[in-house]
Amino acid sequence: MSDFKTDIINRNDLHKFVTKFYEKLLTDNELKPFFEHLVQQEHIAQHLEIITDFWNSILFNTLDYQRNAMQPHLDLNKIKQFKKHHFKIWLSHFNTTMDENFEGEKTEMAKTRALSIATVMEIKMTNS
Repeated sequence: MSDFKTDIINRNDLHKFVTKFYEKLLTDNELKPFFEHLVQQEHIAQHLEIITDFWNSILFNTLDYQRNAMQPHLDLNKIKQFKKHHFKIWLSHFNTTMDENFEGEKTEMAKTRALSIATVMEIKMTNS
């Protein structure tokens, strides 16, 4: 019997998603190095809250996230360069985590926005 999945309905759902998503990112050998500074400084919990705010703002039009989402990635790219395959892996983990936990209009909206975000970041940060 399969688990019944609902759509994302609030920030708590997004926090559940972000936590499970980052479990994948932090165990992926290709992506883990991009998060080492957060792990070493024990800032992962704070980072998860920020990312939850980001997605809450996107999906529910809240004002939770008031930062420049691109700048930290541009800064990180100067230290550890993002490549095209990193964005593909990130997007795969994003979609898999969404599909494992949720289904519905907001879920599909999140996946569409994630594709847009990954595409823009890839264009701005990669040369090959």
